Amino acid sequence: MIRTSANEPLTARIREIHEAVVGLIIRHQPFAMSVEDVFHGKNAQSALKLGHARGAILLAGALHDVSIAEYAPRQIKKAVTGTGNATKEQVAFMVMQLLKLKEPPTPHDASDGVAAALCHSFLGSFANV
Repeated sequence: MIRTSANEPLTARIREIHEAVVGLIIRHQPFAMSVEDVFHGKNAQSALKLGHARGAILLAGALHDVSIAEYAPRQIKKAVTGTGNATKEQVAFMVMQLLKLKEPPTPHDASDGVAAALCHSFLGSFANV
């Protein structure tokens, strides 16, 4: 899980995210990344900051020739739980069940990331790549 300090300037946080993702790519050599597509939140400022972070992640993958699949939040939820209206708790529970874990990944953001990867695995195609 990549966490940055809210006390740092946005530019430093974006750089930290990018460098952390590049480190993961170098370490694990993935052939594909699954990323949650942009959603429209109630707080425009939060959505904009999320967009910056997402851009840093996409750039890291693109610069290292990793195929990138993007899925809408509802599409991820539906692939993992059977319904696009699932709660974070339902997603976490299904991730735990599908991967036969003793407990769901924490925090919920971690479950969401694993759910995105499972979505790509289930849909199986590289149509979005």
